[in-house]
Amino acid sequence: MQINHGEKAVLLRNNVRILGSAGPVLLYAHGFGCNQTMWDRITPAFRETHQQVLFDYVGSGKSDLSAFDPSRYSHLKGYAQDVLEVCDALGLKSGVTFIGHSVSCNVGILASIARPGLFERMILVGPNPCFINDPPSYFGGFEKEDLEGLLELMEQNYIGWANYLAPVVSAQGDSGTITVELSDSFCSTDPITTKVFARTTFFSDNRADLPKVDCPSLIIQHQTDTLAPLSVGEYVHRHLAGSSLRVLEVQGHCAHMSEPALVVDCIREYLGTSD
Repeated sequence: MQINHGEKAVLLRNNVRILGSAGPVLLYAHGFGCNQTMWDRITPAFRETHQQVLFDYVGSGKSDLSAFDPSRYSHLKGYAQDVLEVCDALGLKSGVTFIGHSVSCNVGILASIARPGLFERMILVGPNPCFINDPPSYFGGFEKEDLEGLLELMEQNYIGWANYLAPVVSAQGDSGTITVELSDSFCSTDPITTKVFARTTFFSDNRADLPKVDCPSLIIQHQTDTLAPLSVGEYVHRHLAGSSLRVLEVQGHCAHMSEPALVVDCIREYLGTSD
């Protein structure tokens, strides 16, 4: 595959990493405040069977921070454009399995709508199309005032915000392995871009986009998850045509990090592969 200058720029911008050279493509998209290394417990299971593509959104991980545009990334469509541009740079036009975590589930949904046929299927880990409660029919897990307070804490004490949010996400307590990994990731991310991503993540409402998706999907739901309650996974399942729902006996929001073997089993079963 020959890559021109513009395509190479995209691959460098998003710190694209490719594992393997043959087989169906798995495209991994990380969650808010994270980076592509959060998938490192999953990718070894598919090295022999798939070509795996990992990347960092602009503003995250080892992406090119100079490419960050606050206007573009004030909407999840900006992050979906990252996904599409990475696919274009790699010449991926169809047959891709998109694997997204948390807010990247919404990003994948938007990308699939913008580019029908690109994704053969999606695997959504801990999706939440709207984090804000909308009673009486929808409870995303948070009141708007709670999220505003979280963003205010980011402004006043960024490190304190990271240390507060990490154990909430991991459900492992302050000293848990995943808590420490998440906190380190939060703290190593540029505060300016993270604040934009935080507001975009927590105040987006993608519920109306669910019925527009035309590819099948697997929803991997955590049994106890502050950021994506069980009722949210069930809501996504009801409104996403062709979806399957798997509820894992896992606490926290990051089963791909805390219980990777369970997630690998779900993915293998869904893809129809085996050991």
